Parts: sequence; C-alpha cells; structure tokens
Amino acid sequence: MSTTPKYPVDEREVDISAIRAQGAGGQNVNKVSSAIHLRFDILASSLPDEIKERLLCLRDSRITQEGVLVLKAQQHRTQEMNRSDALARLQEVIDSIAVPAKTRRATKPTYGSKQRRLAGKSQRSEIKSSRGKPGAGGD
Repeated sequence: MSTTPKYPVDEREVDISAIRAQGAGGQNVNKVSSAIHLRFDILASSLPDEIKERLLCLRDSRITQEGVLVLKAQQHRTQEMNRSDALARLQEVIDSIAVPAKTRRATKPTYGSKQRRLAGKSQRSEIKSSRGKPGAGGD
C-alpha cells in the first residue's frame, strides 16, 4: 500500500507469537515455527473510540467476543514475511473501517428500466404460454 494509513497500528499493542504452520511443506513445516498468530485487543488499543466501535460492530469471525482481533499468517516460508503480512492485513482491516460508509439514498427506477422489465416479463409469459398442449389455449 503506497498511502500512509490514517490510523497506524502501534506494534506495541499487538501480541505476536510464532506457531507451526499447517498444510503441506514437508520437514520444514513440521520443524520450524514460521506461521504468525497475531492478537490485537481492540478495546485496549489507542485507536479513536469511533473506530473501535466500528471494528467491534463488524460481523467478522476473526473478532472474538472479548473484542480481540485474531489473524493467522502462514502464506510465506519465513517468519519475518508472515509477520509483516499479518501486520499489513491488520492495517487493511482498520483502514477499511476508517472511512464511514455512505448512507444509501433510495431512488426511483427510470422509465427505460421499467420498460425493459415489462418487456422481459411479457417475453417470459409468451414462452410459458406456448408450452401448453396444442389446442388448449388457456381458460
């Protein structure tokens, strides 16, 4: 990401632990703890209250009931790359919340869209009416 984040994450507020990665990889996966388990306590962080509130309202399975965001990074072979990947993903989550969603304003369908919908309905009606037995032209 080339732009600087509006609310940068302080790495001292993040609990990072190295764990063994899952999946294929042979001996390296079984011996080396290269995956990263990142825990970020939203309520205890230095983020503004409005950002904390939006984060906690997210319907995200990675956020526990205690308000801790848990990320696991195991894409890369090295622990350092997984660590930077986990921190970048945490920053992405916070950045996605930083800009409030625009409120949706209801609009009426245009004349053309109404005509297209009605034309599609009448075409479908023709198809269905032609499916009956010959000579049975409806009621």
